[in-house]
Amino acid sequence: MSSKWFDFEANADSGAYSFQQRKLQDHPEGIADILGASHLWESGYTGAGVHVGIFDTGLSSHHPHFKKIALTTDWTEEGSAEDSLGHGTFVAGIVGSSKECLGFAPDAEIYSYRVFTSKKISYTTWFLDAFNHAIHAGINILNLSIGGPDFNDQPFVEKVLELSANNIIVISAIGNDGPLYGTLNNPADQLDVIGVGGLDYKNQLSPFSSRGMTTWELPFGYGRVKPDLLAYGQSVVSSSLNGGCKTLSGTSVSSPVVAGIVTLLASTLPEPQRWNILNPASIKQILMDGAQVLPNANIFEQGHGRADLLRSWDALSRYKAHVSFSPKQLDLTQCPYMWPYCEQPIYYTAMPLTVNVTIINGLGVTGQIVGEPEWIGRLNSEFVELSFTYPELLWPWTGYLSVSIRVTKAARKWMGVVEGYVRVKIQSPPGVGETTFREQTRDILLKLNVIPTPPRAKRILWDQFHNLRYPSGYFPRDVLRASSQPFDWNGDHPHTNFKDLYDYLRRSGFFIEILGSPFTCFNSSHYGTLMIVDPEEEFYQDEIVKFQQDIEAGMSVLVIGDWYNVDVIEKIRFFDDNTRQWWTPLTGGSNIPAINDLLSPYKMAFGDRVFHSSFRLGNNVATFASGNAIATFPQGGILIPFEMSDESSDIVSGTKEAYKVPIIGLYQTSPNNASSEDDAQAPNLPGRIALFGDSSCLDSGSGQQNNCYWLVKDLLMFTSQSTLTKEFQQYPASRADYVSKRLALPERVQGNNLRKFSRVLSGEKVTCNEQAFLVAKQEDYSYWTWLSNSPDVRLHLSSFSFMLFLTLQG
Repeated sequence: MSSKWFDFEANADSGAYSFQQRKLQDHPEGIADILGASHLWESGYTGAGVHVGIFDTGLSSHHPHFKKIALTTDWTEEGSAEDSLGHGTFVAGIVGSSKECLGFAPDAEIYSYRVFTSKKISYTTWFLDAFNHAIHAGINILNLSIGGPDFNDQPFVEKVLELSANNIIVISAIGNDGPLYGTLNNPADQLDVIGVGGLDYKNQLSPFSSRGMTTWELPFGYGRVKPDLLAYGQSVVSSSLNGGCKTLSGTSVSSPVVAGIVTLLASTLPEPQRWNILNPASIKQILMDGAQVLPNANIFEQGHGRADLLRSWDALSRYKAHVSFSPKQLDLTQCPYMWPYCEQPIYYTAMPLTVNVTIINGLGVTGQIVGEPEWIGRLNSEFVELSFTYPELLWPWTGYLSVSIRVTKAARKWMGVVEGYVRVKIQSPPGVGETTFREQTRDILLKLNVIPTPPRAKRILWDQFHNLRYPSGYFPRDVLRASSQPFDWNGDHPHTNFKDLYDYLRRSGFFIEILGSPFTCFNSSHYGTLMIVDPEEEFYQDEIVKFQQDIEAGMSVLVIGDWYNVDVIEKIRFFDDNTRQWWTPLTGGSNIPAINDLLSPYKMAFGDRVFHSSFRLGNNVATFASGNAIATFPQGGILIPFEMSDESSDIVSGTKEAYKVPIIGLYQTSPNNASSEDDAQAPNLPGRIALFGDSSCLDSGSGQQNNCYWLVKDLLMFTSQSTLTKEFQQYPASRADYVSKRLALPERVQGNNLRKFSRVLSGEKVTCNEQAFLVAKQEDYSYWTWLSNSPDVRLHLSSFSFMLFLTLQG
């Protein structure tokens, strides 16, 4: 099943101020005048001759605000193109209203595609049919104030690519799932689409605006930069259902602001040459060149900055077809804009640093990279080596260049700045009236900080390989009480929903590296601790063997689990009316049976109950939300128990129970011919193991009031440095093996479809050589697992939320 949703806030107080607020109050015609559209109107440019498609809730063909409604179509089963909900009218008004609350392009020709019923239901097949109509109707610009997390919805994604290939400029809202990272919505997260985030009239990033990075590329590679840019999306005034004006907020508002800008800009060009100049690549370049970067936001929050109509008009006047990049340059020393790259310098023996650059090819709808990209060093270039991954075809209008960077051995004790250029040659077929191929060679600046290799105790390796998430499988939420969000879809990455933990650990002096491959693919002597956080994947048998060898050799491990209970898994299954199927979670919040297999040689295991409460350790309080408790632990270990409410008993039978269970475990493993190469801290001791039963308090997206970042730091002090903080010292080591009398060991769910999404269970082998420079290619859809070929869609719409659910039929 795929799921898409998009929320907007209504009647929010933006807290706007100064000149822009006065203009908004004095000129209720709205956002267009605030951004300077009147300057273009005075020059005679009003959107004339530009065809704009609005895919939304419909529009009345007799609405008094619109001069040129070229077409209103209904793609639902209700037989009416009228808007009964108001959202489509509002969106269309931002683009083309000609009265009261003026839109950007009052003379634009509006094509309304009603794809939602009055009961807020839709189907993907309606979208696909309407997209086909838009192609044949000659639509120039298409606004999609919708979105959701399912970038695996193949028919939808491919049809959007087809729109771009047909020179239709697709503009889409990035989503309202901020301030959490890793919440980009599709189709705004696609290379070819202009993805728009939101900001307020103080030019501050809107809290609700979704943040990057893209998660298509995980776990092997690294995400791309999105959103592309920001536009005003709070307290924006536009057309109401039957006339008059109203105020709404959300990136569903920001998207048509950009669509309106693009429409108005397009009308400044003579019609005979207009669409020879403008295309999905050139207009994106023009908007990016005109955008103004916000000083206190990073690139995964704002992309290229705030959309600026007048600056983009100037960029259009100077435009010539060319190739550009996003980011424009790779200055990884520039903070905060280039977070997280600027946050942590690179060093010898670190995992390769990967930056995914989007190639925007204004030369043509198709193109290719000619030859190999070239690293041209300018300063200290001998201290790094680069590798490149890129597609054979740049299509439509875009592609990617994955730049992976390693530090050479010569820099193991060196500190300084490396600077140079990556040179890329792009070739596209001849344009109209041309006989030779278009070619352009472009350089992109690369600048980064290199430091001496940090001590092993400060180096943390984060296991990304064993994290599975939606789409497309039903991997459930980690906090069971958060029923509004059924899926775990943010990537579980230190730069997405674990961003705040990452920043905390960096401030605490730790260096966090990402492992996107099996345990057999790294040198454990480099790391103080391997962090395994909330894994859903199984473990290869050779991983389990190496895991033991690495611990014996001195590497320590911190395992953070989550809930798992077969009865609860069965309880939260649901019947989907669209697919006519029952959907059952593929695991619990974490794959506890797999974790227990990994830990079994050490007599450690998590149990089969789900717990909820808060706990205090010293002066610190943390929330424990749908977590797990320790069922078995070896003699000599330290167990820390707290009284917890049994959430699984409450969910399954309605029984309220609370009792004391251990949720933290600390253990120094016993020597077994251990050696620890280059381990200055403990040359003759094997590693340590720490367990904690819940990931929610370190997940920025869980909504928990009291985080446990402090606890993770204390656990890492134990694993990496054998240091027991005073909070831990009050708990004695056990004199015998611990076996819980209440907690059984969980069994795997029988008969589910985890094999469809598991590399381990499917027998897929990932070689270590691939991990270093592998990026999941956008055009290689065989990489993803599809549930079926027949999608359909459900929409939920209220005054405060606009939610589109795409459901794949199986």
